[in-house]
Amino acid sequence: MASSKHLLLLILFLPVMLTAQYTDVINSNRPGQSVSAYAVGKNVVQAEWGLLYEQRDHAVLNTESKIIGTDLSLRYGLLLETLEINYEGTFISQDITFLNFGTSERRTDFSRSRLGLKYLVYDPFKNPEANKPNLYSWRANNKFQFKNLLPAISVYGGATFTLGENPFFIEDPTLSYRVMVATQSRITPRWVLITNIAYDRISTDFPELNYIISLSHAFRNPKWSVFAEHQGIDSDRYSDALFRSGIAHLFSPNFQADVGIGVSIKNTPSRYFINGGISYRLDFHKDPAVKIDDPKNTPKIKKGSMKAKRKKKKGKKKKKKDEIDF
Repeated sequence: MASSKHLLLLILFLPVMLTAQYTDVINSNRPGQSVSAYAVGKNVVQAEWGLLYEQRDHAVLNTESKIIGTDLSLRYGLLLETLEINYEGTFISQDITFLNFGTSERRTDFSRSRLGLKYLVYDPFKNPEANKPNLYSWRANNKFQFKNLLPAISVYGGATFTLGENPFFIEDPTLSYRVMVATQSRITPRWVLITNIAYDRISTDFPELNYIISLSHAFRNPKWSVFAEHQGIDSDRYSDALFRSGIAHLFSPNFQADVGIGVSIKNTPSRYFINGGISYRLDFHKDPAVKIDDPKNTPKIKKGSMKAKRKKKKGKKKKKKDEIDF
């Protein structure tokens, strides 16, 4: 078991694509748990769905359990290009065996159910003039530059719902709150670094501090991408350090499939998990219309340029007339 854990940890450090804001292809947060700083784009409806399996064993409590479940994320670009409303839910069934007593039980409910808003407050690539590609140097466009570490920054605010007698959160109130800051840096055109820092289950007896660091990489064939991420969780109820990796394939501009694996470094509990899923979007996005009669959109003509052209044209006609008369 120890050797398999070391193998998983080695695999997890494979290189890593997550795209930004509205793009011509789908921008999915799957298969990891990190959240992009960018929204999906105004009037874009996106669903990210998957299945999961996890083996979870606790060395101190002497329990073994198998978990199967499904997770769903629904995202919508609301009103602005920079604003997104989203729902995240995970429904699981856990078969747990208490080895000390030789008994088993099944627990079934939502392990995650939350609704929130994400807003992009700063985008270093907003000004296209400051980020024009160098048409004369491939290296200049693809090399690492310190300015690329300057991240896009978004803020998130939402609520977590615990409905009914949830066996995973017995003492939690029906409603608790979550805040988060998400950053995203495009280190090179193929490498993206994302960080999330969240404070979750605010107003419960067990608030949770959560951070995620995710590195993603797009291959030369842009339909394939991989990621690796680390997540830290700190709470009086549960603390852990998790590592994940995965791969995604783009079948069309609006459809992506993925698979991922993960492992914890603790044995209270030890966790091994695998997940796979798809992301699909309905793209109703429209670029802002450019008004032709708007002075801002009319190209400026240097003074005297039209006058010089008329004078030059007149000179040519005169010269041609003189040649004929001769």
